[in-house]
Amino acid sequence: MSLYSRIIGTGGCLPETVLTNQHIEDIIDTSDGWIQVRTGIRKRHIITDGECCSQLAETASRRALAAAGIEPAAIDLIIVATTTPEQTFPSTACLLQQRLGISGCCAFDVQAVCAGFVYALGIADRFLRTDGARRALVGSEDATSGRSLKFLDSL
Repeated sequence: MSLYSRIIGTGGCLPETVLTNQHIEDIIDTSDGWIQVRTGIRKRHIITDGECCSQLAETASRRALAAAGIEPAAIDLIIVATTTPEQTFPSTACLLQQRLGISGCCAFDVQAVCAGFVYALGIADRFLRTDGARRALVGSEDATSGRSLKFLDSL
């Protein structure tokens, strides 16, 4: 499959709180070495109380829009790939749409775990190919580490 579309700007945002393997060692019976050998992970950024995924998505989106040199009003399709939506309804894409002050465009989430962002790009490409949209904002956000930490702390 080849994409008809082109990416004209990118942006990212990570939560400030960092969870190291040492912190996990203090909670459950594991070690930094065991985690690194199996996953390659040394640390992860996690959301904390008071933070939400749509906030991070807004920051990343504004950075991508600035890199592309376009205003939010130029977007007419928003797709967010996530396995950890803030809520079922409205979708994270709709929350992002509101945060960006965009009205009148199609906005929805795609939930396909690791492949979600690639699926979202393919869906956006099809909208653009068929003139269903002129400019799409495609994002990916997940907060599994923060939610997993809450579970670990309850053990």
